[in-house]
Amino acid sequence: MNLHEYQGKSLLKKFGVPVPEIRVLDNASYARNAAGEVSEKTGCTIWAVKAQVHAGGRGKGGGVKIAKSLDEVEKYAGEILGMQLVTPQTGPKGKKVRKILIEQGIYYPGDHEPAELYMSVLLNRATSRNMIMYSPRGGIDIEKVAEETPDQIYTEDIDPKTGILPFQARRIAFNYDLKGDAFKNMVKFLPKLYNAYINTDATLLEINPLFKASDNKILVADTKMVIDNSGLYRHPDIAEMRDFHEEDPVEVEADNYGLNYIKLDGNVGCMVNGAGLAMSTMDIIKLSGGEPANFLDVGGSASAKRVEQAFSIILKDPSVKTILINIFGGIVRCDRVAQGIVDAYKNIGEIKVPIIVRLQGTNAKEAKNIIDDSGLKVHSAILLKEAAELINEVLKK
Repeated sequence: MNLHEYQGKSLLKKFGVPVPEIRVLDNASYARNAAGEVSEKTGCTIWAVKAQVHAGGRGKGGGVKIAKSLDEVEKYAGEILGMQLVTPQTGPKGKKVRKILIEQGIYYPGDHEPAELYMSVLLNRATSRNMIMYSPRGGIDIEKVAEETPDQIYTEDIDPKTGILPFQARRIAFNYDLKGDAFKNMVKFLPKLYNAYINTDATLLEINPLFKASDNKILVADTKMVIDNSGLYRHPDIAEMRDFHEEDPVEVEADNYGLNYIKLDGNVGCMVNGAGLAMSTMDIIKLSGGEPANFLDVGGSASAKRVEQAFSIILKDPSVKTILINIFGGIVRCDRVAQGIVDAYKNIGEIKVPIIVRLQGTNAKEAKNIIDDSGLKVHSAILLKEAAELINEVLKK
């Protein structure tokens, strides 16, 4: 589950991670008062006005403005709130801005040169350990840094038994080329950040930029936080932060049905039981000359009703030219799936796209009889190779 910047910062603050003073609004008329409250707390006379959407590159799309007066705060809030923000990560349609963040300006006067750094905490799949990835070059796309100056990307694997150790925190601060109070503040900062990552069941905690202020304070200037859905039952307060406006409505509907569904950009819808089989099925679709339109796992105990629901989800995508149903009957019975296909035809009405069905395993023979006796126009396959050939034939028509 993705979090907004303001939500991530509110969580980090609970773990003692230093973040700027912020206010969140859904009405631009309160912007001046909100900025005044931030100023009273911090003494700042410059504010950042930020769009809150689940996408990076907000500044490039006009979703982040620096205001140097209360009049400018009010002006920028009115411009950003309600806009359709287009960034490199939103696609051409963009996303509507429903909330904005008013934040204290962090480029305040001081005795030291400020610096923008990069830091993220995530899983290193090669070592099966969490790691801290960091770079002294923050504030820009980390992919660009990795491509142009890979020597500026550092990693630190964390032992799950001990968490981050003091010598590791010092090594990170040293590689940032920090000195004096900034060095000490970074060493204090890191255990708090890692603790927040672990105790919220996060899968990604990215800070770009991580800011060294002119008084050597370390502040989270911007953050992207992703929470493991499987751990949300332990965090009802975080689960309540889910913003359905930021998610594909079809994926939300599928989630309500208990279906594992991800929308893709292809032309062949697929319905499969089991994530591994789903990945193999998507490979077969590619080899057949098609492109998978979705990932859809109906689960190991798919009922006829769930199969019908899966059909309705796939058919919401107008780019789908054919549907491949690939079920291996282990826990799930193939005859139940077959009955779901028949019921879907009856309840949804005419399904105009061709359907290719491959059912193998428990009660596969009974399933074939159910489909054959139904009179439905369904292409049957026994082997995956046969299914691929049928996909190829259908797409050529």
